[in-house]
Amino acid sequence: MFAIPLTDDAVLRPLEPWRTEEFLAHIDRARENVDPWIPWATRSADADSARAVLQRYADGQAQDGNRIYGIWLDGTLVGGVMFVSFDAAAGRCEVGCWLEAAGQGRGLVTRAVRVLLDWAFGERGLHRAEWWAAAGNERSIATARRLGMTREGVLRQHSPYRGVRHDYEVWAVLADEWPPAGDGAAAG
Repeated sequence: MFAIPLTDDAVLRPLEPWRTEEFLAHIDRARENVDPWIPWATRSADADSARAVLQRYADGQAQDGNRIYGIWLDGTLVGGVMFVSFDAAAGRCEVGCWLEAAGQGRGLVTRAVRVLLDWAFGERGLHRAEWWAAAGNERSIATARRLGMTREGVLRQHSPYRGVRHDYEVWAVLADEWPPAGDGAAAG
């Protein structure tokens, strides 16, 4: 399968169900950083539940819907990006990410999401890409800013997680705003 270089030592490639054991080991390492923000990290507690997460994305991709990709650093899975939703007919998608500590601070997520957005806007002709972030997730919000997205609002007490309702910030970028002005890295 394909692998897209993100840096000299990192690649982006599909994260498919046959990689369940590797994915579960990664989620176990990443759980502390990921669990507060991504509910499926909590649900990926064993091989069967981790496989179910990957299979849900594989089924979505087969239907031209959601998709998931892993980020490997020096051959080790350290995070990933995904189309949380992908609706070609409506011309919109939502992108998201996660990363364990070993991959942080290298710009890997920003580069990987740029690959997804280049494809969504350039190849598939989508009109709008959204980024939803829990209001307290500063790393995610910073990524949305680096991607040139506009903060459109806050969905107050939108979703319950672990017994608490959380606010979500909604960020977006439109096709005619991509790549962001002055950002030559967005295309490459």
